[in-house]
Amino acid sequence: MMHYQKNGQLFKCGVTVFSALLFILCRGETQVGPTQQIVATVGKSAVLPCYLETPVDDMVVEWGRPDLSPGWVHVWRNNKEILDFKQPSYTGRTSLLINKLKHGDVSLKLSRVRVSDEGTYRCFIPALGQESFVELIVGSVSTPSIEVISDIGGRLVLQCESKGWYPEPELLWLDAEGKILSAGPTETVRGPDDLYTVSSRVTVEDSDTITCRVQQSKINQIRETRIVVKFYFTSDPLLLFSTLLIIAAVCIGCTLIFKRVWNITR
Repeated sequence: MMHYQKNGQLFKCGVTVFSALLFILCRGETQVGPTQQIVATVGKSAVLPCYLETPVDDMVVEWGRPDLSPGWVHVWRNNKEILDFKQPSYTGRTSLLINKLKHGDVSLKLSRVRVSDEGTYRCFIPALGQESFVELIVGSVSTPSIEVISDIGGRLVLQCESKGWYPEPELLWLDAEGKILSAGPTETVRGPDDLYTVSSRVTVEDSDTITCRVQQSKINQIRETRIVVKFYFTSDPLLLFSTLLIIAAVCIGCTLIFKRVWNITR
């Protein structure tokens, strides 16, 4: 019994080494499908596509990342996942769509996507000598918030901040017409989770609708927040009318007093 187990281990090791050689050397083989780019959101699930034109019974499916060591992400053999030499960061987060295997769909489902998952994945079918590559682009976005920092002497200082972005985004201030405003430099902080926080300040001196826009072109994402700024002492008709009315009353009062004093002294 012990002798049989040792042979089994040797045999299993031999298959792994052989597969590893194929993983490294077989780059010029026919692809299962075209190379694709998939964009996934941090914390969500993603499906990396891989299809066979002709389904194979009891197939071996090997998903890997050539840039990692160990590079195995998910290996399917004998109708079960083989955990030997699997990259630890993917433990418990990968699976095949079991009910679709018989139709030639060997796509990989990746759960709870992380920033570190970004990279190029290889789908390899040893029995057919076929492979394909999928590039996974990871993104994370959040809605910016605007805060009034100070309001002194008709100058309003606004601060915009947005947390949890990946890749690093760009922050812009816009007026009501969509023109970019001159603002302070954008402060960028990268946290331990590899997500970015960006913030910037702008000074406003006139009534306007101000927009803080945070955008990331690689993942084609834009988030915006608007704030309406009104300086009532210059633009509020009611306040202006009240001010003029008070001035007029003072002028009339002064005139009446002047006439009364004039009449007395005559």
